[in-house]
Amino acid sequence: MSRRICVVTGTRAEYGLLRGLLSELRETSGITVQLIATAMHLAPEFGRTVAEIEADGFPIDRRLEILVASDSGAGMAKSAGLGMLSFADAFAELKPDVVVLLGDRFEILAAASAAMLMGIPIAHLHGGEITEGAVDDSIRHAVSKMAALHFAAAEPYRQRLLQMGEAEERVFNVGGLGVDAILRVPRLSREALEESLGFRFGERNLLVTFHPATAEDGDPAQQCEELLAALDRFPEVKLLVTLPNADAGGRAIAARLQAWGAGQPDRVGVFASVGQQRYLSALAIVDGVVGNSSSGLLEAPSFGIGTVNIGSRQQGRLRADSVIDCPPEREAISQAVTTLLAPEFRKKLAGVYNPYGTGGAAKKIAAVLASFPFPELHGKRFVDRK
Repeated sequence: MSRRICVVTGTRAEYGLLRGLLSELRETSGITVQLIATAMHLAPEFGRTVAEIEADGFPIDRRLEILVASDSGAGMAKSAGLGMLSFADAFAELKPDVVVLLGDRFEILAAASAAMLMGIPIAHLHGGEITEGAVDDSIRHAVSKMAALHFAAAEPYRQRLLQMGEAEERVFNVGGLGVDAILRVPRLSREALEESLGFRFGERNLLVTFHPATAEDGDPAQQCEELLAALDRFPEVKLLVTLPNADAGGRAIAARLQAWGAGQPDRVGVFASVGQQRYLSALAIVDGVVGNSSSGLLEAPSFGIGTVNIGSRQQGRLRADSVIDCPPEREAISQAVTTLLAPEFRKKLAGVYNPYGTGGAAKKIAAVLASFPFPELHGKRFVDRK
């Protein structure tokens, strides 16, 4: 009997991680893949990245428009409410055996809530992690408690899921899906990437992504100003900038980044989304990553480049020795970038260890989803541990 596996994706970065898993599931005997695209994927202001899914040839079973035009916590809450209504209808029509969810965003919380209340088992990817500076942290743990199967990216995260009372036979350490993507996706040459982006790299280059830290009291717009003031101290460095997600405060940051980049187009390229292939190709070219994206911790170490991780958004997440943490203040950011670009620091990066593994996560997840006795997923017990 075919197993209907429904995969939900709402952002460019999340889809980049899921892409390899979708390919594995599609090639696995006995599995019928269902795909739901929602949230940022369908919004023009975030690059309408559903086009990337279509270009990869994955049929989209449902497109759920849930984003409201707001830059606040209330807007996120309303979008999550619309999402829960929409996912309830979609799941009722698709009748999946399992819903696969990655991570910790508000649309994922909406999907998890609908699936849980409808009695549909959830397989959760990248649970057990900590990012203290974002509401994503609470969402991730909430989804973990609603999920029946868990695929952790590292052993400490697996142990944390067990600490949360999850049954050991349902928690798997498979490694990070970001490392998988690095091994799977063919990279563009420097010349081809420049042609595709319409942007010319220089002798030194940085990839910049800055999201609002939604679980702290700091002003995201002011933190962005501190970042830009620091970057202006390195006029010789070219900057490839990707815009933030649809989080509270994200639109204000995006508008400021676009205005800042427009004033120096020869030095700064600003993009709503560059797509997975171009993003990974850029990581192979740039001298480092600056901002607070999880990519600086999950993927950048595998390229042997450093990361300046700003503020609290990723606080608590495992990090390689290539990561330089600093507060969202111009002097600290400037000093961190100086360290990142220094020859003595770059020499240390050749043998850096990525705590998220060496690849193979997608194949491991697909194998479990194809063989796990699904009837056992209905019903869940809390496991007390001393």
